[in-house]
Amino acid sequence: MQEIDPSQTHRAEAFALWMKAPMPMVTLFKTLNVTNLVRQSRRRSRKFNLLLCWCIGRAAFQREEFWFLPAGEKIVRYERLAVSVVVALRDGGVSTCDVPFSQDLEEFSRDYETLTSQVRDTGRPHDLSGDCMVIGTSAIPQADLDGAVNIYAGFYNNPFLIWSRYRKKFLRIELPLSFQFHHTQMDGVPAADFLECLQREIRTLSC
Repeated sequence: MQEIDPSQTHRAEAFALWMKAPMPMVTLFKTLNVTNLVRQSRRRSRKFNLLLCWCIGRAAFQREEFWFLPAGEKIVRYERLAVSVVVALRDGGVSTCDVPFSQDLEEFSRDYETLTSQVRDTGRPHDLSGDCMVIGTSAIPQADLDGAVNIYAGFYNNPFLIWSRYRKKFLRIELPLSFQFHHTQMDGVPAADFLECLQREIRTLSC
């Protein structure tokens, strides 16, 4: 990763406005059509969350904003992306697992299965935050929620997506999802464009 002077970037004004704001996080809500994702998951015997996380990585890979993260008095530029998932542990607790993103679904799938199993067995998180721009995710499939806002603790500025159970509606399957991001990192329009890009990745997924 590379530290960059914010004043030398196109986010200089946003950095000055929002970096020290008490609550600089913004949350957007969107209902995605995940019909194709569910079909692909069943057809190829792949986990729904695995495929969704890969689509999130694919969409983020195409967006310049996801390679930069505000941190302290600097903006950090990363060369690699990772998607973080919450893993249920055998003792009933939870931990996190950062899965390095790969454009190759087979490679991402192997890493996802291997690393999440490792975290589940050891109870220790797999952390890539020092090497990768980490996109946080949290799935709550036991619940039927319209959306959720993540905690803002003042030190975790990474973008974060949350979803619960998908819903069957006539001939389509929908998934309400929330996307939280730091206003210094991006504005509302690029964030909305990312969600549209994510929808396209889901619609065109073939595995």
